[in-house]
Amino acid sequence: MSDNHISNRKPFFPVSDVLTTYLRQYSRELPIHVLYSDLKHYQDTIPLGDKDGRSTLWKTALYPETQMQELNESLIEIYSILKSDGATLINHLSVERIDYCEFGNSQPFRVKIINQLNDNYDYFYVKCIDASRIYGLELEHILSPNKINYFVYKDTIIEEHIVGIPGDQFIEFNLKDEGHNEVRLAKEFVKFNERCFIRLLGDMRSYNFVVDMTPDFDQIQYRIRAIDFDQQSFEGRKNMYLPQFYKENKSFVDLAMRNMTPETVEQYKLEERALMAKRLRLAEYQINKLLAAMVQDELSLPTHINNLRTDLAKHYSHKSFLRCNTMGEIVKECLDIIRSIS
Repeated sequence: MSDNHISNRKPFFPVSDVLTTYLRQYSRELPIHVLYSDLKHYQDTIPLGDKDGRSTLWKTALYPETQMQELNESLIEIYSILKSDGATLINHLSVERIDYCEFGNSQPFRVKIINQLNDNYDYFYVKCIDASRIYGLELEHILSPNKINYFVYKDTIIEEHIVGIPGDQFIEFNLKDEGHNEVRLAKEFVKFNERCFIRLLGDMRSYNFVVDMTPDFDQIQYRIRAIDFDQQSFEGRKNMYLPQFYKENKSFVDLAMRNMTPETVEQYKLEERALMAKRLRLAEYQINKLLAAMVQDELSLPTHINNLRTDLAKHYSHKSFLRCNTMGEIVKECLDIIRSIS
């Protein structure tokens, strides 16, 4: 288990014209009336605790009353666009709280929407735009079994809340519960590990993914889902794209080692590669359009690109990686290897 060092303040990369064209073609760019920069104009913040009163990384942003009234209307409209392309009835919805997190790269706002008819609530996120994150969201949407609901406008990304138990909380409070099917959970971690590595999604420490549990007859099905895409193809070391090498994920690694042989692990890795190859074939036109933008964009540092292409050339025994000059070209090379699976 290595202690990978992550660049905590990765630079934000601008959205290029070719990526903007892609986003418009696939209805990922939609006009809205409040932007990330508007939410930064809060008066003050107060610490936000969890349901047990423990401190969190979030703070509740406080706005003047007149500004909050304007934000309420615009944020409800954004929620309606996100959930139903604007068709949601919004008269019974209101903004209960706007939270802000200074931790990490994206420094997101989290908006809590409450349904006044039944007190049901939901969240969505407002984040500063970054090309890395957009590529991460799109690759997740196309290549994983999970669909991602988001859109962008100007300096802003709007993202749907991804439901699940944060991985670090799952380890602390749920992992030792009786009734878990350890083999199924270990299998899902292996497949998640492979998905991240193939498409080069980094920094999948336990607090950057969630565990979604679904009852299935007398068993539980598990799905591990990434919730942070800031470190899409930025870091320069191969192991940074493998969740198994983060000390925060040791409990999942130990679980897999207890319940699987090396042969079983390899079987599940092959299964996941085959599924990703199928998704690539089904979305061939769209993924080619995305990669055409990605190979042109600056998404990392020259030293990172050089180190990673060397690592992957050795890992895959493919010298073609050594010809890659951008992170987009490296991702394309990884996916070309998967495409070759028949």
